[in-house]
Amino acid sequence: MLLDLTQSQLVLIDYQIALMPAMADSALVLANAIRLGQMAALLDVPAWATEQNPSRLGRSVEAISALGLRTLSKMHFSAVEEGLGEWLRPPAKPAAGNARSLPKHLQKASQEAPQRNAIVMAGCEAHVCLLQTALDCLEDEFEVWVVTDACGSRTERNRDAAFDRLAGAGAELVTTEMVAFEWLRTAEHPHFKAVHGLIK
Repeated sequence: MLLDLTQSQLVLIDYQIALMPAMADSALVLANAIRLGQMAALLDVPAWATEQNPSRLGRSVEAISALGLRTLSKMHFSAVEEGLGEWLRPPAKPAAGNARSLPKHLQKASQEAPQRNAIVMAGCEAHVCLLQTALDCLEDEFEVWVVTDACGSRTERNRDAAFDRLAGAGAELVTTEMVAFEWLRTAEHPHFKAVHGLIK
């Protein structure tokens, strides 16, 4: 199964000022997160960010903040516990007008928000906030695609244990380049050169 651009949303988890220096391979992890955000902007993929306890860990690093993503501040390790699920799957809009005054067959049905159920996710720490958010998204029946080269933990052992557990739970493990080329699908895509330039 390939990742579908039209079904995708991006979530960047906790790339924060006090956290990033402690991550293994932090420069590469952050560079790939930025690429993901830039690709999402080019390809009109809805994208979100989170910040864990920002009063203690600081805000998102400048390069993530510069992406202009709507950002959820949280205290729970799982962003779903703090309302991320409602951002990813907004409720249906109520019917407009005075529906009670119309016969049933003339009433407009509630307008369903377009569903994008493939959640492309990356973040820190992989074995804590990323893992718990991803598992809760799976529980809520989203497809979860974890971008492994944009995820970090303080130790490789913790990061890799998170990936093993996520794969066992049904998440797809991908890389930044996999996401790029699956979102594009063809070298004839109008944004191929721009996206290719980001990952070269």
